[in-house]
Amino acid sequence: MTYAIVRPIRLDLDSYARATGLHPQAVCRLVTLGLLEPTRNARGELCFAPSQVATAARIQRLHEGLSINYAAIGVVIDLLDRIEELEAALRGLSRP
Repeated sequence: MTYAIVRPIRLDLDSYARATGLHPQAVCRLVTLGLLEPTRNARGELCFAPSQVATAARIQRLHEGLSINYAAIGVVIDLLDRIEELEAALRGLSRP
């Protein structure tokens, strides 16, 4: 069993929205679509890990750069992650 020595850094909804440049309602929409995975604090409020800021940026790039709708972005992200895993496995196989 391990115990955390310090509490992990989490951003509340408003802080996360400011960090990502998204409106809080847009953030909630992305949560509802399953594109962001927040946790909830003791009061039941959404909390985001700092790494989720990069996830929001990725979602915005796909939406704006490729005109992919938010419903399809989840599928695209899953496919991109799978491709990355396969490429990493191939790199591991090619090493002597």
